[in-house]
Amino acid sequence: MSALHVSDPKRSTEVREKTGSVEIDVAVSCESWRREIPDVAEMCRDAALAALETAGPDLGGRDVEISLMLGDDALIRGLNREYRNQDKATNVLSFTSGDGGPESSTGPATLGDAVIAFETVKSGAHAQGKSLEAHLAHMVVHGVLHLLGFDHKDPSRAEQMEGLEISVLAGLGHDNPYADGAACNTPPQPRGKL
Repeated sequence: MSALHVSDPKRSTEVREKTGSVEIDVAVSCESWRREIPDVAEMCRDAALAALETAGPDLGGRDVEISLMLGDDALIRGLNREYRNQDKATNVLSFTSGDGGPESSTGPATLGDAVIAFETVKSGAHAQGKSLEAHLAHMVVHGVLHLLGFDHKDPSRAEQMEGLEISVLAGLGHDNPYADGAACNTPPQPRGKL
């Protein structure tokens, strides 16, 4: 695991005040990610950290752990079938750990896992006229916000979540992902252990 510790100069002051160390594990099980984006793991860490900075709760100095898996459509289709009874691929699935998350007051805040599918994200980027990097950053931010408890089950909650996504992505140098009316095609996420 690669951790971004408090002393890391890339970490913002705001995140340092909310947390102890932040550990963001990025596993790449689909090599297409690395072929398309050579620094994909670092890019995902930056996007996840930006989401924590913008929307993360004050954890009183507790450590934070997040796991990101960059897989393919077959992987995410299997997870979607097993955990959501939907036999299809989707762009991102988030699984809260339910173990020491933001609501707990002791130990590290283990937020959970977000899994992102290469083919679905690549085709979504193409369909929306966006770079793969921009769309992947959006999916990482979207997945992390789900791990923090945000959802889009109703219009007001969706508006709040989309506003956070727009803000985080702007800070990363990406355009508003909803500017052209494109919506995230990710339905409400499962809440449970992967």
